[in-house]
Amino acid sequence: MAPMAASFDTFFCETRAGKHVPRAFFMDLEPTVIDGIRIGKYRSLFHPEQLVSGKEDAANNYARGHYSMGSEIIDLVLERIRKLAKPCGGLQGFLIFRSFGGGTGSGFTSLLMEQLSKHYGRKTKLEFCVYPAPRISTAVVEPYNSVLTTHSTLEHSDCTFMVDNEAVYDICHHQLGIERPSYTSINRLVGQAVSSITASLRFEGPLNVDLIEFQTNLVPYPRIHFPMTAFAPIVSAEKAYHKAFSVSDITTACFEFSNQLVKCDPRLGQYMACCLLYRGDVVPKDVNAAIAAMKSRHSIQFVDWCPTGFKVGINNHPPTMMPGGHLAKVQRAVCMLSNTTAVVDAWARLDHKFDLMYAKKAFLHWYIREGMEEGEFSEAREDLAALERDYEEVGQSLRYDGKNEY
Repeated sequence: MAPMAASFDTFFCETRAGKHVPRAFFMDLEPTVIDGIRIGKYRSLFHPEQLVSGKEDAANNYARGHYSMGSEIIDLVLERIRKLAKPCGGLQGFLIFRSFGGGTGSGFTSLLMEQLSKHYGRKTKLEFCVYPAPRISTAVVEPYNSVLTTHSTLEHSDCTFMVDNEAVYDICHHQLGIERPSYTSINRLVGQAVSSITASLRFEGPLNVDLIEFQTNLVPYPRIHFPMTAFAPIVSAEKAYHKAFSVSDITTACFEFSNQLVKCDPRLGQYMACCLLYRGDVVPKDVNAAIAAMKSRHSIQFVDWCPTGFKVGINNHPPTMMPGGHLAKVQRAVCMLSNTTAVVDAWARLDHKFDLMYAKKAFLHWYIREGMEEGEFSEAREDLAALERDYEEVGQSLRYDGKNEY
């Protein structure tokens, strides 16, 4: 029981009364969403101090989240985080969940990450970001917010796992047969991927991967830290009884475009690194065979300067599904985190949308009146252009000649 308890305490803190409280902190600049947790089904799980909300929202404006509204609440947020971090026996780092397109997600989070870097130095910061979907947009100024926040957090984030609502919506609709997927359906699917990533921190296993190992194996250069996420099997309860999912099947599924949680086609780029995180009834022999089969495929291209390519994690605990949810309970599952040059397409799409608005200086006055300068926009855009070039450069092959051998 002792090792199990030790793993359990990674994400939960036990009170004197014997209650387990999550080491989690929720924050929004407007009260509606946080109030939903305060009066919701799981309200008894959290300490009231872990739920913080402001009185006025960021109105989809990066500048409000980062400067005017954010600066008023940042000290309180840092104090609450300090209280959560203090009892930790060995603080490894922070998992940060946010969107790129909203005012709080883009503006306030970039301010918070600057402060976390200042106060917690080299502690790992892993992000799970909802990236603006190609066709579905919840705000007109999403491209501005996304470019500004990517620029300002580039040096503060160690690894940013990207998902987008359109990709997850399509998976729920086509693979789970949900006619009109809700945010609950979308969140539950993303939750399965996050659960696979944190499983090795919560349970003992034959091949565990901790927070620092993710970035060590997935990030070849500091700026190239935006892995894509895929999960398999994604199957509804009705179909599960008619299918068998071997280790080879679920590994193959992770490389398919339809299983990516962000709208990018991995076949259009080259892989720099892949992290395969298996859960459930999985043995190393089957994993090795599945990976060997993947390497032999012509459609899966690795950069020539990374000969190994794969990092593997195995945990014996199968995934747990939400009661009444659409996902079927399965014996084994895999989450793939892949750093690929294909993600440059996502940045190119975003930069193009930014350019269309910025060429006309549209909506700029809303940002300037909150304390931003116009120069910050051009600086952020130049940084994103440099990021695109960085991805193109790492995809270029090594050229050998007789004089210059490595």
